Amino acid sequence: MSSHSDGSLPISALQHWLYCPRQCALIHVERLWVENRLTAEGRALHNRVDTGGHESRKGVKTLRSVELASEQYCLHGVADVVQLRGMPPEPYPVEYKRGRAKDHRADDVQLCAQAICLEEMFSVRIPEGAIYYGKSRRQKRVAFDLSLRTLTLGIIEQASAAINEARVPTPQYEERKCGACSLISLCKPKRMESPPRVAAWLARAAASKAVPE
Repeated sequence: MSSHSDGSLPISALQHWLYCPRQCALIHVERLWVENRLTAEGRALHNRVDTGGHESRKGVKTLRSVELASEQYCLHGVADVVQLRGMPPEPYPVEYKRGRAKDHRADDVQLCAQAICLEEMFSVRIPEGAIYYGKSRRQKRVAFDLSLRTLTLGIIEQASAAINEARVPTPQYEERKCGACSLISLCKPKRMESPPRVAAWLARAAASKAVPE
């Protein structure tokens, strides 16, 4: 978790928001975090990648742990890898994830937000980037087309508004998502989705104590 005093939004919050708005708010508003096996494996993968420094090979310069920022969209974050290709060099962001490619676009949005920052920093247009998935050991190319850019800008607006207003959405239980979330013990989605009604409880308690005439 990272934050800026100027109210800048962490790029990681976009991935959290698209995966689950409540998870995003618990992390970035309530400042809650719990490690589980999945997050520990993801952190270990990033630790292997995010060594800092750079290397050059076959005309491609690879930068690691690159700090990113966008004044226009009030974003900040760190890219796992940015490759500088061609002359003049054009940035190509590469994000590393522990699992496999997913059926939602949370990872794509995170990568697109990195590209938006790089475009502002380098004054260029970036057409695509890539995500490397450790479980499948495959790299997926991600085109930063109009559809993905529109989705990303929309998520930036939604997540920024919720975090700035300190809103924590109510839970919506989904077995697959909630079961994989490290915050499930703090979120309590099943219980909070249908919280016990205090009025009904008081009524039952009063009825049980009533003495028949």
